[in-house]
Amino acid sequence: MTTNPLVEELKWRGMVHDMMPETDVQLNKEMTTAYIGFDPTSDSLHIGSLVPIILLVHLEKSGHKPVALIGGATGMIGDPSGKSDERNLLDEKTLNHNVSGIKNVLSRFLDFNSTKENAPVLVNNYDWMKNFSFIDFARDVGKRITVNYMMSKDSVKKRLSGDEGSVGMSFTEFTYQLIQGYDFYHLHKHLNCKLQMGGSDQWGNITTGTELVRRMNPGEEKAKAYAMTCPLITKADGSKFGKSEGGNIWLDADKTSVYKFYQFWLNTSDEDAEKYIKIFTFLDKSTIDNLIEVHKAEPHLRQLQKRLAKEVTTFVHSKEDLENAIKASGILFSKDFKNEINALNESLFLDVFEGVQTTEVSRDKIETGLDMIAALSAETNFLASNGEARRALKENSVAINKEKVKEDYTISKDDLIHNTYILINRGKKKSFIIKVV
Repeated sequence: MTTNPLVEELKWRGMVHDMMPETDVQLNKEMTTAYIGFDPTSDSLHIGSLVPIILLVHLEKSGHKPVALIGGATGMIGDPSGKSDERNLLDEKTLNHNVSGIKNVLSRFLDFNSTKENAPVLVNNYDWMKNFSFIDFARDVGKRITVNYMMSKDSVKKRLSGDEGSVGMSFTEFTYQLIQGYDFYHLHKHLNCKLQMGGSDQWGNITTGTELVRRMNPGEEKAKAYAMTCPLITKADGSKFGKSEGGNIWLDADKTSVYKFYQFWLNTSDEDAEKYIKIFTFLDKSTIDNLIEVHKAEPHLRQLQKRLAKEVTTFVHSKEDLENAIKASGILFSKDFKNEINALNESLFLDVFEGVQTTEVSRDKIETGLDMIAALSAETNFLASNGEARRALKENSVAINKEKVKEDYTISKDDLIHNTYILINRGKKKSFIIKVV
């Protein structure tokens, strides 16, 4: 039996964890509609959601029909999978705001206005759940699945057993898998959706859906549904993927700047880069194999990380954004720092120097001229005393906008970057910023 090309592709990329029997047969048989759900816990998505997005893109490229489901209804409850305690419930206004934001993000990767046969579809489960009464749901859906079956799922067992610091599970969360399972039934009935995909922690919820499809269509041969999950992405050092020191890495530039997004991928370890370039890019196998060999020969050049950062930043943002991020990344080593930093927009400058100690100095002091001792000590407290400032200047370790200066140097308005900032370095490791107000 021939394996499906999409399944083969996803397997060598390391993107298949579990797959229901005959899923590849179904994908070989016909154009298959498949869906993945996205939880509206925020008004954007972070890079942890890139994997399901990329799965949907692979699906579309293979000629199948992707459905992106936003959990407007399930988001009101909260998925217990992988959680040790119950999430705070969102109010309807916040939920609607989040759903709108996620629609905008997904629309950058999938063309929901396309007219082709396998055009992506965007749905919100609130649309079919909002008029479903509790009595109707309990009678029509609840009776199809036993409590024993629901309690056998890992996401439920871990919470009920008290593992991992769990504090139990409310009835609200207990119903989550049933509601998600009904989503699969609804999409199967109305869109002929036969496959649900998601992270490996979703296997229990997804298989509840395949069971509901079967039990709510008794005796129907066509009522077959399939499941496929991908591994949860981890980092080689065991730390959580998708986070930096500043928190989540988001797919929206107003939450995570393109520069920081690019830097995240650029700073990936060798071991992780080798794994991530298969998962997060669409480069073919021969290109990736060659990149890995080149990298192993000269790892100090970090060719793998550079290509990974380039591909993902272009996919999520744009080629122009990538070029600006590369330019900003090289600015610290530029021989023409002052002119090049002024050529970047102010927000990029602030991204590059985020977290650098900053002190405000009045504009009139800069316009009349600020001597170096005051700039390092009395006016800014960058250095502890005038004596330490003099020593640093005598050691020739102080630079203004990357140009070494002596004690007799006077800072003036000519030193301003974006007419507001002055960068001071003491040696290679200490940086300070004067912000002129």
